[in-house]
Amino acid sequence: MTSFDAKSFLTSIFDAAVAAADPELTIRAQLPEKPKGRTIVIGAGKGSAQMAAALEKVWDGPLEGLVVTRYGYGAPTERIEVIEAAHPVPDAAGLDAARRLLETVNGLSSDDLVVALVSGGGSALLPSPAGKLTLADEIAVNEALLASGAPISVMNLIRKHVSTIKGGRLAAAAHPARVVSLIVSDIPGDNPALVASGPTVPDAGDRAEALAAIETYGMKLPEAVMAHLNSPEADAPLPNDTRFARNEVRLIASAAVSLEAAAAEAKRQGIEAVILSDSIEGEAREVGAVHAAIAREVAMRDRPFRKPVLILSGGETTVTLRAKGKGGRNSEFLLAFALGIQGFEGIHALAADTDGIDGSEDNAGAFADGESVARMRVAGVDARAMLAGNNAWTAFHSVGDLFVPGPTGTNVNDLRAILVT
Repeated sequence: MTSFDAKSFLTSIFDAAVAAADPELTIRAQLPEKPKGRTIVIGAGKGSAQMAAALEKVWDGPLEGLVVTRYGYGAPTERIEVIEAAHPVPDAAGLDAARRLLETVNGLSSDDLVVALVSGGGSALLPSPAGKLTLADEIAVNEALLASGAPISVMNLIRKHVSTIKGGRLAAAAHPARVVSLIVSDIPGDNPALVASGPTVPDAGDRAEALAAIETYGMKLPEAVMAHLNSPEADAPLPNDTRFARNEVRLIASAAVSLEAAAAEAKRQGIEAVILSDSIEGEAREVGAVHAAIAREVAMRDRPFRKPVLILSGGETTVTLRAKGKGGRNSEFLLAFALGIQGFEGIHALAADTDGIDGSEDNAGAFADGESVARMRVAGVDARAMLAGNNAWTAFHSVGDLFVPGPTGTNVNDLRAILVT
């Protein structure tokens, strides 16, 4: 395959993975029964607007409510209001959206139905500081979490203890109405209580675990936040709380399903595919180095897989910030991968976030091959120095290898596709 053909092939694999998580198809198959009373829609996440638009198309009956999504991720709706707010660092628009969501579910009856449309990104989009905390405190928590290198499960454990809406609290506020949560998972292992910090799904993680995680990852949080976390006021409702007894949780899309669709598309095009895992976590550059070692082994020795083969993996890596470069976890993964395969022919890779945005830039990820590092050198860019400075976006931008599909309307975490021919 030529480099151009490889990029086209890898793009088709990404498209297949995203299509498998299409909100209209997945929601249609998971519609709850209509209630005697009102149907209220709430939601948060990078895919919530598209989920709302899809629900409007397939729901035969009255609907009302609102969802919040990231700036630029909106979709046209008629009955469900769409609010846009900041991600990954919360802002005042998100604060107002969280307040309005809580107001929307207040005063409902047991005859009413709440349909919660939840996808990844909802944590940052729903700032709702608890106790005496402020938006500035919640922003400081978010920034500390993003810089810590902690896995998403740990981040969301901490987030829910400084919030009045996360950790099942939004569903508790809707009681006695029945809440049916339709969830697009971006969490390794697909625990629905961790998606968007579980505004409608409680989990058993407690305050003591949150405090232990803060110490383990050396996070520096404001004094007011630590005081709150050391108070019983921070305790979140547990899954056995009677307010959740009638509720349902339905996982409508996940990395596992999208990886299987990607593998099927590769086989349709005549390339065998293997899935390493849908729940890989760890430091992005380290995971990239491991994937590079596997690709080299296949290229040189036809083991553990015979070439040609497409190697797929999903999950969510993390980036410990060492400098203030530009990039995201997928581009950082791929830059480490590129360094590990430099000089090898027949290895091409794409790493991208299925929501269409990697970090805070406009790319979902990037492409790499055995000549990427050499091309960067010609462009005057030192790939190793870029990796050390968390500057992977700049490295791939210098050689025109950023992958920019735009917002996809869904979010089932990261897709890593490595073609060895």
